[in-house]
Amino acid sequence: MGNEPSSPRWSPARPSALVVACSDGRLQEATDAFLAREFQITRYDRFYVPGGGGALASSGTDEARARQMCGECRYLVDLHAVKRVILLFHGPSAAGRIEAACADYRRKLPWAPLAELRTRQELDAVDLLGRRREWAGDASVLLYRCEVDSAGALTFVNLDPDSALGSESTTHLRKRRTT
Repeated sequence: MGNEPSSPRWSPARPSALVVACSDGRLQEATDAFLAREFQITRYDRFYVPGGGGALASSGTDEARARQMCGECRYLVDLHAVKRVILLFHGPSAAGRIEAACADYRRKLPWAPLAELRTRQELDAVDLLGRRREWAGDASVLLYRCEVDSAGALTFVNLDPDSALGSESTTHLRKRRTT
């Protein structure tokens, strides 16, 4: 059975990408499909933790955990010679339902309405970009949020306003931050 030609095989070659994503199992298939479609990545190292990319940000309330997660991420980047880190956040779209919000952000900001949770993720993304050498070393960094609309459809939105890969949604985020 294990010798069938179609059986997956272990390879000593390490993937060059690390994906930091939330451990929320409702998003795993969509995450795999997004990475395969957008970046042709099917093999990647995974750092799945509650909060995903947001786990590396203290959001003003969780500095010890954020420091530990940054250290763990940097450890993986260095140990596996990672060339690209993809940070994923998730939550409802602007018109989505609060039930789709990241539980880790709900824990950090239990009083926050949907708009504030989204803004906090955007601010955390900007902060993490500014400190990327701390947790990603020399690896390139991409940041996305998987947004869930009110009907349950998923869209991955680029959260890096300076990225050449930016989308119209990213341009909108940049305008909102400066007002």
